[in-house]
Amino acid sequence: MLRVLTLSTLFPDASRPNFGIFVERQTRGLAALPDVELRVVAPIGLPPFPLDRLGHYRALASLPRREQWRGLDVRRPRFTVLPGTGGRFHAGALIRALTPLLSDMRTAFPFDIIDTEFFFPDGPAAVALGRRFGVPVSIKARGADIHHWGHAPATAAQVVQAGRDADGLLAVSDAMRDDMASLGIRADRVAVHRTGIDRSRFHPRDRCAEKARLGVTGPLILSVGALIPRKGHDVVIDAVARLPGTTLLIAGEGPERPALEERIAEAGLGERVQLLGAVPHGELPALFAAADVMALASASEGLANVWVEALASGTPIVITPAGGARETVDRPAAGRIAERTPEDFASAIAEVLLDPPDPGAVAAAAERFSWETNAMQLRDHLAQLVEARR
Repeated sequence: MLRVLTLSTLFPDASRPNFGIFVERQTRGLAALPDVELRVVAPIGLPPFPLDRLGHYRALASLPRREQWRGLDVRRPRFTVLPGTGGRFHAGALIRALTPLLSDMRTAFPFDIIDTEFFFPDGPAAVALGRRFGVPVSIKARGADIHHWGHAPATAAQVVQAGRDADGLLAVSDAMRDDMASLGIRADRVAVHRTGIDRSRFHPRDRCAEKARLGVTGPLILSVGALIPRKGHDVVIDAVARLPGTTLLIAGEGPERPALEERIAEAGLGERVQLLGAVPHGELPALFAAADVMALASASEGLANVWVEALASGTPIVITPAGGARETVDRPAAGRIAERTPEDFASAIAEVLLDPPDPGAVAAAAERFSWETNAMQLRDHLAQLVEARR
């Protein structure tokens, strides 16, 4: 039996049900394997002063410290984050918070390995904890954990050192592995571990019928992602402004909402562009299947799950050359890669709309992504690290 402690600050909770949902799905797949026993530690970062009573911190502070979350035993310890310090002290605070918890957990659950599902601050903390408890550590890179924390002055050295000290490393794409190598982490130590897809939910449907349920006529563009500058929703809005008769739905929530609302109003797009807010993951399959194109103008990505979910739904994608884009759009039916400008996005979307690919051919581009394969590869990776340590 392989006993796995999964550590991830990127994990859903009642206040953020879509936050890190792909980490949850991967973890459930691993836990379902008959030779794996698993526990989850999903730390919550809170400031040390009354901010934890305000805004989104209030909801985080009220979360239970232990719960059953969709079949998983999840602990949610708190650690201190200091705003304005650039994350410099996050890993140290996480180590201090987790040391007594993990010491207590080991009495009933003598874990063989720490599986770390986000590189910072989880990775540096996991390396230190692995040494303390004498177990190997695997760290997975997903995107912003390398692109932001791996370059930020206060944290870059910690990210690189964790990458050098971990027993095993994973990346969501070949491009992500290359990005890690550019920081000074040896590429030959990084295995590519791709995301999965639930084909019982994400698959082609009757597009006309799905559009009718949404009350949409004419071409429908969908964008899915947090409303933050990195996702480039403003680029897609400006692109749709150049495409008369098209409708754009944006699924996601975040601090850029007021700016995007203002942009939509100023462009006179109120009848053609709609911000849907945070859409439950269970409602996304119908949205993907209704869209003619899924467009996302990300400044950086690892390999976005929404790319794969769209393809599996038979919907071609228009994306920037970020991260694993060229690994995903590897055939004409999958869509187009465009530069991050409204002009290029408008042109690429128009090209797909003019000659739409067969949904079955689009879905075939996602066939290599499977949660079953994802779980077995992760199990084998972790088991090899445990065996090597023995």
